[in-house]
Amino acid sequence: MSKFKRPVLTIVMDGIGIAPPNDGNAIFKASTPTLDMLTEKYPWVKLKAHGTAVGLPSDEDMGNSEVGHNALGAGQVFNQGAKLVTQSIESGKMFESDTWKNAVSTKETLHFIGLFSDGNVHSHIDHLKAMILQSKKSGCKKIRIHILLDGRDVGERSALEYILPFEDFLTTIGDDEFDIKIASGGGRMKITMDRYEANWKMVKLGWNIHVLGNGRFFNSAEEAVTTLRTETNAIDQDLPPFVIAKDNKPVGTINDGDSVIFYNFRGDRAIEISKAFEDENFTQFDRVRHPDVFYAGMLEYDGDLHIPRNYLVNPPEISNTMGAFLANAGVTQLAISETQKYGHVTYFWNGNRSGKFSDELETYIEIPSDIVPFEQRPWMKCAEITDKLIECLRSGKYQFLRCNFPNGDMVGHTGNFEAAKISVEALDLQLARILPVVDEIGAVAIITADHGNADEMYEFDKKTKLPTKQSKTAHTLNPVPCIIYDNFNDDLYTVKTDGEFGLSNVAATTLNLLGYIAPEMWDNSIIKLTDSY
Repeated sequence: MSKFKRPVLTIVMDGIGIAPPNDGNAIFKASTPTLDMLTEKYPWVKLKAHGTAVGLPSDEDMGNSEVGHNALGAGQVFNQGAKLVTQSIESGKMFESDTWKNAVSTKETLHFIGLFSDGNVHSHIDHLKAMILQSKKSGCKKIRIHILLDGRDVGERSALEYILPFEDFLTTIGDDEFDIKIASGGGRMKITMDRYEANWKMVKLGWNIHVLGNGRFFNSAEEAVTTLRTETNAIDQDLPPFVIAKDNKPVGTINDGDSVIFYNFRGDRAIEISKAFEDENFTQFDRVRHPDVFYAGMLEYDGDLHIPRNYLVNPPEISNTMGAFLANAGVTQLAISETQKYGHVTYFWNGNRSGKFSDELETYIEIPSDIVPFEQRPWMKCAEITDKLIECLRSGKYQFLRCNFPNGDMVGHTGNFEAAKISVEALDLQLARILPVVDEIGAVAIITADHGNADEMYEFDKKTKLPTKQSKTAHTLNPVPCIIYDNFNDDLYTVKTDGEFGLSNVAATTLNLLGYIAPEMWDNSIIKLTDSY
């Protein structure tokens, strides 16, 4: 320990990146007097929050909340899902696993379910294609694919850019001995891919079309997308579910003796559908029938609860996290967010670990999220999070507190510019409420983000490099801010404002501000300690 004896609060402004000021930047267009004050009066740095800085294959890969919180909480960079899966496929290790061998040994149908794009956040279509080709080599005779349309990590109306070439691919490899078809689909925010048990109705809708074949019939996925777009004017992520049928019968229901591979590598939106397939005592909705299948995920989505029981690629082994260090040091901790990001400040922050390191030292608080489209209430639960956070700050119980405000990300994903602007303004109001309490108790605040989103709400013209009026719903490749708000300890350290940092540098910084020297395996602190320390 050093002279530091003050609490430290880390605020994660989800989806708040740093982008040039323009008409597509909802953060720039929003009224943000508190953020403006912070960047004018307090030291801050830019953090890299995508690509190799968070363990993804290349710097063309956008960051996401899962890998971002892994890096924030671990203080280190670990190879993440996309990279692990790609390596496993390229080396052939995936296809040598018992899980793969069991999946392709079915004499009935092998089903693939997953997000259908190359966004590389939850899945990648190239992984699906590689598994299909290997399935044929392994002797599978019948395959059905259930596609979850993206429009969130890729262009909002890009579904046919994936469906049409994929149908050509299926035509090329299919023959009389290899029956392969798309069987069902729907928008990722309508079916199957709910997370944190926020809306089990989504999973039920997915179950009804994937398993039961109970939904509106179409002759092809192309016809379904074209028709539903015309009827609803919805973007891809919000398109209603559909079933592909022939002779007025579904072409690919899931039945006893089949195998099912859920090919998303990211865990948050894969756990609930995995429970629906695996849990014998499932009660969240009426499954109507529970087929006896061999079910596998791309990765183990929950390492503590072992969901699913079978998986193709081992998840990253994240060790020596900040949560474990602080628990061992006897530091009291608080983690708080609303449902949509609660798992990020707990499970992902702790290195993909369910549960606490210490029941005595740690408190986790979940504010239930509203089940409404985010653009309808762009403030989400930020005020309620702040109410509880202020109460916890004033309680004096906690030495380290962390919270996540989901607004900039979840509303940014809707593609609604005005709603995103309001979400940023709502966040700024909460910062204005929190910071005086930080001063009141003599604490320090680290104000940062996990990736960008609201900073680019429109796609860019490739020639002019200016924003168009085509909504952008994906994360960005922009850096994020890391502001050190401290009105008490400026004689003990300086902020390395000229350095190059990523999200993983925040953990060592946090420990320094708490009065500890960070473990050697962690990435360097953003602050330089003075002799007074």
